Amino acid sequence: MSPSSPRVVICGAGIAGIAAAYYLAVECGLDHVTLVDEGHPLSLTSDKSTEAYRNWWPGPDWTMTAFMNRSIDLIEGIARATDNRINLNRRGYVFATADRDKIPFLETMAKSAEERGGGPTRFHDTPQSPYEPSPERGFEGAPTGADVITDTSLIRRHFPFLAPETVALAHARRAGWLSAQQLGMVMLEAVRARGVGFVKGRVVGFDTAGGRVRAVHVDQQGERTTLPATHAVLAAGPMQAEMAGMIGVDLPIRAERHFKVSFADTLGGMPRNAPMLIWLDEQRLPWSDEERAALAADEEAQWLLGEFPAGVHGRPDGATSTLVLFNHHGDAVDPVFPLPEPAYYAEIALRGMSTMVPGLKVYNGETPRPYIDGGYYMRTQENRPLIGPVAVEGAYISCAYSGFGVMASCAGGELIARYVTEAPLPDYAPAFLLSRYHDPAYAALLERWGDGGQL
Repeated sequence: MSPSSPRVVICGAGIAGIAAAYYLAVECGLDHVTLVDEGHPLSLTSDKSTEAYRNWWPGPDWTMTAFMNRSIDLIEGIARATDNRINLNRRGYVFATADRDKIPFLETMAKSAEERGGGPTRFHDTPQSPYEPSPERGFEGAPTGADVITDTSLIRRHFPFLAPETVALAHARRAGWLSAQQLGMVMLEAVRARGVGFVKGRVVGFDTAGGRVRAVHVDQQGERTTLPATHAVLAAGPMQAEMAGMIGVDLPIRAERHFKVSFADTLGGMPRNAPMLIWLDEQRLPWSDEERAALAADEEAQWLLGEFPAGVHGRPDGATSTLVLFNHHGDAVDPVFPLPEPAYYAEIALRGMSTMVPGLKVYNGETPRPYIDGGYYMRTQENRPLIGPVAVEGAYISCAYSGFGVMASCAGGELIARYVTEAPLPDYAPAFLLSRYHDPAYAALLERWGDGGQL
């Protein structure tokens, strides 16, 4: 056993771990790859995804856009190879506002995205502007870049379901959603066919004698198993900080609880052909006068009358369901399972979304059997992932994917495979190394970083 004939143990069988196995075993042809997880593959947080993707990312440089463009290239390749079994579409993301003061922000955001490689920007400020709607299904031949619409009649024509107060929107085009479960299963089936093993158990330690990985210790219902390894990939999602500590690595990541609500939209509040919709304005929830009076009289519920942040977003899901996310709280927490359900979440999310899509107001006060689930966004300060080797020779991390784990999984898995096989690295690779935090110039940049692109 030697580094020239790698024996790789991947600790974590979420979407990041399975993608790493896929690119190591299927694409690179390694023969000795094993996945280890205490639970079932693609569970814990990978199955709580919004399933969306985008190449629309803020700066301060081009690296996140390049990384996501590569991941979308790979996802599209899987879609083509499987007759789009993963149901990939390119509906896009629509960022909308009722505040004219935000129009320069939208225009600047679109121009900046173009400069970073997000595709061309098109501006539409007259009723005759040739705006092209997104296809309802599929992704081939759809526009890239972004369209900024500031003519309200054009908005009404193409997005009649948006709030009549909407004055501008930016439609990011290389974006949409897919079946995350099917994407994961395509890769999982391929790695199983390639002979990748799966060990169900909890990683409890590593043999790092001599400063390099030699084995991974796994507890299987009270019995310890030792898996020989030349390389270990730590892709443990919410458990990543604890696992990295086992090899003496301190990761600058934090956990945030994020939830989503889905419900049977039987009254058609959200059009089935809508893109992903994001409201850019702060708001007060649309309560009736009677509801407002009742809330004002209840000291424990008065906070529901206050101002809520921008960022409520949602989309149609299949033939009848609608998904809504309104992460109005983002405090760092210690991961615990099951997640404690936040108070009034379904009501807050649905009412918040109805500010942007008034058709959803038909459900105010009567949310039809909402289903709430969620997971942890494991994120760095600047909301960029950690991918690559760490100080212990043969150890790698693939983590801190925040709310973009599904969309980034393929490029993240490919990047890990390139490190392990010592293949040429893409230009964006250094941007995701843990060692970036030792660079004084990067530390200074963090002080003025700004928006990390989290939704």
